[in-house]
Amino acid sequence: MKAIILSAGRGERLRPLTDHTPKPLLKAGKFRLIEYSIIALAKVGIDEIIINTAYLPEQFPTLLGDGSNYDVKLVYSPEPEGGLETAGGIINALSLLGNEPFLVVNGDIWTDYPFAPLSKMILSDNTLCHLVFVDNPPHHPAGDFALKSGLVKTEGHVKYTYSGIGLYHPDLFTGLAVQRYRLKPVFLAAITKQQISGEVYQGQWSDIGTVERLNQLNKQLKTV
Repeated sequence: MKAIILSAGRGERLRPLTDHTPKPLLKAGKFRLIEYSIIALAKVGIDEIIINTAYLPEQFPTLLGDGSNYDVKLVYSPEPEGGLETAGGIINALSLLGNEPFLVVNGDIWTDYPFAPLSKMILSDNTLCHLVFVDNPPHHPAGDFALKSGLVKTEGHVKYTYSGIGLYHPDLFTGLAVQRYRLKPVFLAAITKQQISGEVYQGQWSDIGTVERLNQLNKQLKTV
């Protein structure tokens, strides 16, 4: 199975740290943010990881190399300046990802989520995507989607926050051209057809969207 780590974002809210460094390459503890995901994916047998790039793209191969240091193959998927948004970046990389389901991980998260079950999951015939959710963090109290009987819904008494982790079938993007395109409309279209399943993970997870959250993670990792 292959995976893609979404790494094309500019990281405006992390300025000035991201003025000269892409957000996924910022250090937290011993490693760069993206390295935690690379190491975790390699441990569960993912042998090829695609990294999409748009902002300061040359830094990724310079700092991460070809993946041999992590026992994986790293393949870079360049995008035009400004990037293609989340869905657009995945669509642009589909030729590298192949015809089978693949893992998707946001490049700006840190988590101890165990990827092994997800990497072995077989999507049912009508399911095009399986998303991992977390309890709503303070900066996103309203959440994104609800879950009912294992299916993702737009409405419900309890909503959860999408963690940035999922198992996607390439057919989720059928008919969509390579262009700037957000992921939410893709999700909404599939949800109406009951094509997205989900789970809630209640372990450690952090969305590193601000300098304050990066500092919090650094403090947390120093105590580990």
